[in-house]
Amino acid sequence: MEAFKVYTGMTVPFMNDNVDTDQIIPKTYLKRVDKKGFGEFLFDDWRYLSDRRPNPEFVLNFPEYQKATILVSGDNFGSGSSREHAAWALMDYGFKAVIAGSFSDIFYMNATKNGLLPIALDKVAREKLAAVSPTAKITIDLPNQVVKTKEDTFSFAIDETWKNKLVNGLDEIGITLQAEELISQYENEGVPIYWR
Repeated sequence: MEAFKVYTGMTVPFMNDNVDTDQIIPKTYLKRVDKKGFGEFLFDDWRYLSDRRPNPEFVLNFPEYQKATILVSGDNFGSGSSREHAAWALMDYGFKAVIAGSFSDIFYMNATKNGLLPIALDKVAREKLAAVSPTAKITIDLPNQVVKTKEDTFSFAIDETWKNKLVNGLDEIGITLQAEELISQYENEGVPIYWR
């Protein structure tokens, strides 16, 4: 997993509340077994018209937001089913972080496990971020837990365990590999290992 420390990118405002995982990635597209290729179907019902042409009224299709990598949204983002594909679709599209008022617990966990940073900020902060010019960049400093624009700095909370995993680019496999020497010792010698 790629480490997330300090990231600078452009935002796209999508201030809908209660965006569920079926709206993020419809179940029709869950047949793939790889994490790649889901970005094409992100927000599928909103991004495309019935003939699969891009919906000109949907914000992700606006020319000025084509380079956005930080999604600013409403409350209760990622509710609904537990599909990990929702995080995969956001990341495959190019998003590095989602800033919302709140997240469903399962989506939050799936996002952090895959390297997508979910940030909860209050409505005033999100409205300021949503009003930032499409060409302006904001900076997310995870070690210091702040989001910065040219004018404002917003602090956010994150569990230390998730923060450590993201800053160090560690998923479950990466954490296990930190004990590779002890695992090899056990496999070679058959002696019990007491995890620290």
